[in-house]
Order: sequence, then structure tokens, then C-alpha cells
Amino acid sequence: MADQDTTGIKRIINAAGYSFCGLKAAFKNEAAFRQEVILVVILIPVGYWLGENTIEKAILIDALLPVLIVVQINSAIESTIDRISKEHHELSGRAKDIASAAVFLSLINVVIVWGLLLTH
Repeated sequence: MADQDTTGIKRIINAAGYSFCGLKAAFKNEAAFRQEVILVVILIPVGYWLGENTIEKAILIDALLPVLIVVQINSAIESTIDRISKEHHELSGRAKDIASAAVFLSLINVVIVWGLLLTH
């Protein structure tokens, strides 16, 4: 838990450490996150190579990063729901489904952006 009295550069360093722990935990415990990281690691150089100019390269690469962000949020929601109860509940299922849909939409965004840029 963050120290509420920490400010300035120390707070930033602490926050970066917590973020790194979150990335590490997701990579260790979430197969979907590992798969998306592999996808992004492969597609970043491909996007850089396929983009005809700096703007296209940036757009192709930038379309990938929200996938990792949304997968992290989805994992956090699922972990929180599971922490509350493993028992099936309509609202818990709805929360997980909505978070999963967000991941799906982020992937559709990649397909649309890449499709539009690479077929022009």
C-alpha cells in the first residue's frame, strides 16, 4: 500500500515500482496478457516497417498499446470479482463480460486501424 505522506520524486518512484509489480503479476498469472504482449512485441517492428512515414508508423504502433492497457484493466476487474466471491452472481458475470468486451473492442480497433492504413 502506498505511503500517503510520500510526495515528489519518491512518490513517482514508488508508483513506478507498483506499476512494474502489476506488469510482472499480469505476465506471470494471466495467459491473455502474455499472448497480447507477444502480439505487440511482434507487431511493433512490423508496424514500423510497414508504415510509409512517421505518422503512419506512430498510428500503427499506437493502436497496439490500448490492447495491453485494456487487458490489464480486464484482469484487475476479474481478480477483484474473484476476490469478492467465486460464487456465480449475475452482476459479477456482467462485470467480467463487459471487461472482456472492452478487450475485444481494443483488438477490433487494431484490425480497423491496421486495415485502413495498410490498404490505402
